[in-house]
Amino acid sequence: MLEEYRIEGRRAADISASVERAVGSGDLEPGQLLPPMRELAERLGVNPNTVAAAYRTLRERGVIETAGRRGSRIRSKPATTGRDYLRVEVPEGVRNVADGNPDPALLPALAEAFAAAAGRSDRDPVMYGEAAVGAELERLARADLDADGVPDGPVVVTSGSLDAIERVLAAHLKPGDAVAVEDPGWGSVFDLAPALGLRTVPVRVDDEGPVPDDVRRALEAGARALIVTDRAQNPTGAAVGAARARALRSVLKEHPDVLLVEDDHGHRIVDLPLHPLAGVTRDWAFVRSVAKAYGPDLRLAVLTGDPVTMDRVHGRQRLGPGWVSHLLQRAVVHLWGAVDVTAVAAAYGRRRDALIDALKQRGIEAYGRSGMNVWIPVPDETGAVARLLHAGWAVAPGARFRMSAPPGIRITVSTLTPDDIEPLADAVASAVGPAPARGYV
Repeated sequence: MLEEYRIEGRRAADISASVERAVGSGDLEPGQLLPPMRELAERLGVNPNTVAAAYRTLRERGVIETAGRRGSRIRSKPATTGRDYLRVEVPEGVRNVADGNPDPALLPALAEAFAAAAGRSDRDPVMYGEAAVGAELERLARADLDADGVPDGPVVVTSGSLDAIERVLAAHLKPGDAVAVEDPGWGSVFDLAPALGLRTVPVRVDDEGPVPDDVRRALEAGARALIVTDRAQNPTGAAVGAARARALRSVLKEHPDVLLVEDDHGHRIVDLPLHPLAGVTRDWAFVRSVAKAYGPDLRLAVLTGDPVTMDRVHGRQRLGPGWVSHLLQRAVVHLWGAVDVTAVAAAYGRRRDALIDALKQRGIEAYGRSGMNVWIPVPDETGAVARLLHAGWAVAPGARFRMSAPPGIRITVSTLTPDDIEPLADAVASAVGPAPARGYV
């Protein structure tokens, strides 16, 4: 607690380091208010500008957030500590429908894929100076992208979607720039942007994806980048349809200098067609990961985009990790050729639709056009989570996924069985009560 922890230091670097140590140890907790700059400066005997510089450093590192006269406080998930403040604790005997994981029973066995990849690597080891992207993976990925209408561009391989998004944002933006993000949206993006020193501008989402008028307002207000989830949006399951894609392209044409980042993490497990936005703006990137279809431990995503963006991403990657393991790339190539996951999309769709239908029969509005999550607007988010936990169901609190959007809860349907649907729907109805249909924007 702040009253028990003394922030120390005479230099800005020492003051910021003192706060970071306290966050890492738990002495300063998420949401905790920090002293006003002048008050802390007086306490430390330093110039207020020194404290201002320390707070600026902490903001740029994603440790604190500042809300004008309301002061500065520790972020809900500080970027400089490994503690996962958003993890849902699931007591023994409680069913976990909060974690966002795919169904382990629907994931392929990886031993054969890695054995095949290892055999190739033994015969043809990858050495320094070789191409970062395997030729076979690039060929297959590009064919998939072409089939879905994603514009031509160089292919880069990263360690998952979030790694790709981080590298693209860092390639174009600087601290203080604003990025428009979906709200509700992926909590990791909410945390990543401040860690890069960026400001987030919320854009409302409905079943068809980002609301065009909100996107226009955000871009007209100066947002330099827009992040869009094309399908299986987390947490709402929204998917950009053909009409919405046309409307969003029209908005983006008015702002050709905006960086567009598209995330299609649901590729291969979503049975809705892709309607990409890429190519309207000068700078763009489109990313697909394999985690949902083949397993979260396969940290690999395929990224394409305009030549300048891809060159910057690849160049910076070369100075760090260099490349993503070709052993992993070859394993993914094997999986793409040997494992058909089209049935997975149908399985998740049946479970998702069954839960939504059961909830609607009980007067509960629930949303989820695609993917494996269902979003339920609720008047009392904290109470609903607690009551469901007491009833034996651990759900994800909406605070993890929203900025200014109304409260809600997220349920992951990936492991639900037919026998689960009615008991879970009854528990939700008891926990949240019927509410008028109002969507989640």
